[in-house]
Amino acid sequence: MTGAVGGTVGGIEDTDRLSIGEVAEATGLSVHALRFFEREGVMLRPIPRSAGGRRVYERADVDWLLLCNRLRDSGLPIARLKEFAALVRSGPGNEPQRLALLREHEETVRARVADLNASLDVIHGKVVAYEGHVRAGTAAGVWAPTPER
Repeated sequence: MTGAVGGTVGGIEDTDRLSIGEVAEATGLSVHALRFFEREGVMLRPIPRSAGGRRVYERADVDWLLLCNRLRDSGLPIARLKEFAALVRSGPGNEPQRLALLREHEETVRARVADLNASLDVIHGKVVAYEGHVRAGTAAGVWAPTPER
């Protein structure tokens, strides 16, 4: 952060008014995805419009969208994301519900990571086996399909 009042994170000032294109670039989300999030009630506030009718975002919107993007990338269904957004929007007093939702998702992600690690172990074992066969010149025919008769 820089400055006494504002700050910079990722090149975006606290006081910056951002276009939908700038927010798309900052978050990695498409303009279509940003509009979808707005339509689906995922945003924490109504996104205001300029006099010309263009959406005007703030850095706090970008921060929120980065979190939403992470949650979606990790498999949180849109319905649960909308539920989380509604809880946050409604203000203080529901932190235990927010925590429960996040804990549930964390457990789901940890289980997926464990499954992926188990798959990675199997794949790595095959890589090591094939490397050995290639070095030894014995790779021909390793798990080759058998000809049909």
